[in-house]
Amino acid sequence: MKKAVGFGLSILLAVSLAACGSPKTNDSSTGQASGGGASKDELKLKVSITVSEKDTWGVAVKKWIEEVDQKSNGRIKMKMYANESLSNGNQPKGLEAVQNGATDISLHSTIIYNVLDPKFAAPSLPWLIPSYEQADKAMNGEAGEKLMELVRSKGIEPLAFGESGYRQITNSKRPIVTPDDLKGLKIRTPSMEAMVGTFKEFGGDPTVMNFSEVFTSLQQGVIDGQENPLPIILNSKLYEVQKYMTVWNYIYDPIVFGVNKKLYDSLDPDTQKLLRETAQEAAKYQIELNRSENDKVLAELKEKGMEVVELTPEQIKVFQEKVQPVIDKYEEIIGKDLLDAFRK
Repeated sequence: MKKAVGFGLSILLAVSLAACGSPKTNDSSTGQASGGGASKDELKLKVSITVSEKDTWGVAVKKWIEEVDQKSNGRIKMKMYANESLSNGNQPKGLEAVQNGATDISLHSTIIYNVLDPKFAAPSLPWLIPSYEQADKAMNGEAGEKLMELVRSKGIEPLAFGESGYRQITNSKRPIVTPDDLKGLKIRTPSMEAMVGTFKEFGGDPTVMNFSEVFTSLQQGVIDGQENPLPIILNSKLYEVQKYMTVWNYIYDPIVFGVNKKLYDSLDPDTQKLLRETAQEAAKYQIELNRSENDKVLAELKEKGMEVVELTPEQIKVFQEKVQPVIDKYEEIIGKDLLDAFRK
C-alpha cells in the first residue's frame, strides 16, 4: 500500500512540474516569447509610437492591430501606446526600450535611430531625396535593404518602412525664404547631429529637445521654431504657437516598424510571417494616407491662420548650396556606397 501511495504521489508531482514548465502566455516584458515561441501560445505585445493616435502612424497601427487580431484568431493581442508614453516622452529612451525588450514593438523615425549610429542619417540628409518617387525607389530597393541590415545589427528586427514624410519648418518670428532668414532663430531639432549641423550652416541656433517639450517651449518663447511633417504640425496644434511656415521638403523622414530581435527570433516562422506581412500592409496604408492628406492638411493649417511660404526650386537651390558642407562631412561618416544607394 505504501508503494502504491508513493507511486501515485510521484505521478502527481511529475504532472505538477510539467504544468509549471509549460506556460501558455507570452511575458512581453522580458522581450522573449515563453515556451520557446510555440505558435499556439497567446502573445501580448506593446506597441509604442512617438506621435498621437490621430496621426497617420496611429491610424495605421490601429489597422495593424485589428489585422493581427483577426488573422491570428485572437491569439496575438497588440496594444498601442501613443505619444511616447512608455518612455515619458523621451524618444531615444523609447528606442532603447525596444532594444532591451522592455517594449516589444515601436514605430520610430530613422532620425531617432541616429542616436544608435550616425549612418542612420543617410535617408535624412538635407535634400538628398528630393521626391517621393526617389524615396520609394530607395526604400524599396538596395538602400532599404542596407538600412534594414543596419537596424537588425542594433538588436531590432525591421518589419517594414513607413514614412513621416517631408519635414517643413515653422517659427514665430518671420517668413523664411532665404538662408539669411534663419540667422539667430532658435530652432528645435531632434538629436541628430546632421540636423544640428544643417541649421548651424544657415546661421540658426539649433536646440536639441524631446518632441514632448516642443509645444510648451514654443509657447513660452524658449525656442522660436521647429521642423516636422505637416500632419504632426497639425495634430500637435503647433499652429497655436507658430505664425509662419515654409514648405521646403528639406528632409525625407522614414519610419521603422521594428520589433525586439530576441522576441522576434523566439517566435515560430508562421508568427514571424504574420507579423511581417501585416506590418508591411499597415506601412503601405500609412504611406498612402500620409501622402493623400498633405494638400488637405496644408489647406487646414492656412485656415487656422498660419502664413505659408512654398519655396520654388530656384529658392531651394540656394539652401542646398549653403548646406553642401554637411553632405560632404556625412559622406565620410556614413560612407559613399550607402549614400549613393539613396541617391539612385
